[in-house]
Amino acid sequence: MAVHRFPDPRTADESGLLAFGGDLQPETLILAYRQGIFPWPIEGLPLPWFCPAERGVLLFRDLHIPRSLERARKRSKFTFTIDRAFREVIEACAKIPRPAPEGAPQDAPAGTWITDYLRDAYIRLYERGLAHSVEVWEGEALVGGIYGVSVEGTFAGESMFHRRDDASKLALLHLVDHLSRRGLDWMDIQMVTPHLERMGGKLIPRDAFLEKLTATQMQKLRLFDTATRE
Repeated sequence: MAVHRFPDPRTADESGLLAFGGDLQPETLILAYRQGIFPWPIEGLPLPWFCPAERGVLLFRDLHIPRSLERARKRSKFTFTIDRAFREVIEACAKIPRPAPEGAPQDAPAGTWITDYLRDAYIRLYERGLAHSVEVWEGEALVGGIYGVSVEGTFAGESMFHRRDDASKLALLHLVDHLSRRGLDWMDIQMVTPHLERMGGKLIPRDAFLEKLTATQMQKLRLFDTATRE
């Protein structure tokens, strides 16, 4: 059954769980991301939707590039593209274990959140020009990447992967550079992993996140040119 509306995200419980059920059609996902809500499939449960009490964000002014990463960036012979291999990136990300969100059942398995159903849903968003990827190449080999969702001039990072040291971190830096050139000064990272924390990611209260989300949407930024892929 199609989801035509969500509860106010401020009514989510302490774990961030807001609602169960609905579908993953593009219109449903667009409505969710517009309100700062994201899905997190958990095997055996109706589709859960979350808006955590504390949200991970990366403010670009706070971006910290460790010296070792800066050296790797300068030495790197990787090449970077945008939206050239979205399917391959999300399929690679699906193989990377990721812990369930706080508040999910204790026996919820890690690494199952990018189900085939979810993968296909984000591919449909990509085809609509609303999901995007950064690819890292070593010659002809895809060695890293990151993907996320861009709705109304905001960007929510979903997942990243690497097959070479630092490839996912360099993908993130390439993405930040791209978004900054388009006028964006922050991105939603949902949760703060240890390496994102080292790079400047932090948690902010849900109300502050939602206010920031709305203010950014009002800027009507055009973050990606879907007609001309980089």
